[in-house]
Amino acid sequence: MQAAKNKSFLEPGLFALTWPIFIESFLHMLMGSTDTFMLSYVSDEAVAAVGVANQLVFFTILVFGFVATGTTVLVSQNLGAGLIKDARRISGISISLNLIFGIAISALVVLFKGQFLNLFDLTSEIHRLAGQYLTIVGATLFSQALLVTASSILRANGFSKEAMLVSIFMNIIHLAGNSVLIYGLFGMPQMGIQGVAISTAASRIIAVVMIFWLLYKRLPVKIKKEDYLNFSPVFIKKILKIGVPSAGENLVYNTSQMAMTAIIAMIGAMALTTRVYTWNIMAFMMLFAIALGQGTQILVGYRVGAGDYDGAYHRLLKSLRWSLIMTIVVVIPMVVFRENLLDIFTDNREIINQGGKLLLLGIILEPGRTLNIVIIAALRAAGDANFPVKMAFVSMWGIGVPLAYFLGITMGYGLVGIWIAFIADEWFRGIVMYFRWKSRVWESKALVEQKVQTI
Repeated sequence: MQAAKNKSFLEPGLFALTWPIFIESFLHMLMGSTDTFMLSYVSDEAVAAVGVANQLVFFTILVFGFVATGTTVLVSQNLGAGLIKDARRISGISISLNLIFGIAISALVVLFKGQFLNLFDLTSEIHRLAGQYLTIVGATLFSQALLVTASSILRANGFSKEAMLVSIFMNIIHLAGNSVLIYGLFGMPQMGIQGVAISTAASRIIAVVMIFWLLYKRLPVKIKKEDYLNFSPVFIKKILKIGVPSAGENLVYNTSQMAMTAIIAMIGAMALTTRVYTWNIMAFMMLFAIALGQGTQILVGYRVGAGDYDGAYHRLLKSLRWSLIMTIVVVIPMVVFRENLLDIFTDNREIINQGGKLLLLGIILEPGRTLNIVIIAALRAAGDANFPVKMAFVSMWGIGVPLAYFLGITMGYGLVGIWIAFIADEWFRGIVMYFRWKSRVWESKALVEQKVQTI
């Protein structure tokens, strides 16, 4: 027999969880930046095409993310409560759910890619290139569904290092594939944007094979065949209780980003390209916040599952302090050398000058974004997932998008005005989320009941 607080599951420390997540997040971002850097030698149009196409890809991946997020929270709470068998069943259900969603979304992206791209005011060349990319990457999105789910299960069980190793392996394959297919090494044709798409798809499929091998090698209680087919309404409801609001928040964010991209496209193709280059660099500024947020989410989930609400409360506050410190430490040198970083991607002085102004604003933007990333992750882990999505809608569509149009287009401030709108949105939400955590309303939102269970 196993009681709720049985310590047969050894809870990892924050650092042990976080550093592999940091490396994994870094590699995921590096994958996108590698595409941008390599395609910059092809054309600025190719860079813009992949940037726009990936917004649609990231939008579709939201569906996979809501199952993965719900799985992470529910598995960690069950492990914290000592309910190992339930954690195993939830893992099997989540993999099956995301495979079904993945196949459906792969078909939708391939069949309706033209209609999706028509949402943006693109030149005919950028539209054509983005369509080529989506045909290949879209058809294999189901592999990403399996990858994010298996990774979330490994991390929730404390095996974040294994998920990191898969990312390293995937990026090596992707880099090698890009080199061969973009530049035509070893007698291969120079395939440009199609080469990037093939490399992306192939690396993800190989990574899926590797991560499932690790899943069965590492988990102390293996997922059984019947777990994949036992679609328990109770567990699915709990996964969706966290996952749907989390997906809703990401949906609001990505639709607002699509609106922002459409506003930027009104300024011109060069502004769109500047946004892609700048956003690639800024993504690295929030790496520590992402890693600490995900690590904190798992640890808060353990504590909430075990009924240790004081421990969960102070765990978030400690993680938040570290996140803000690391964000500032990372942002300052990147701002100082902002033009050198942009020079890696392009020699267009107008893009470098404009992008430099946007990166300078990162000093104000990134701490606000860090507040959101870390606190919202902890709120989800506690089961309080509805509040962040409500505030996301109010802030992003009530403040961010209209302010971006007003400052960027109506007032003529261009990209700088749009970045000011980003800052207003992030800081408003971040402050609200901080007071939500301090209120401790989330203590009544736990998803598991402590009980005795036989493995």
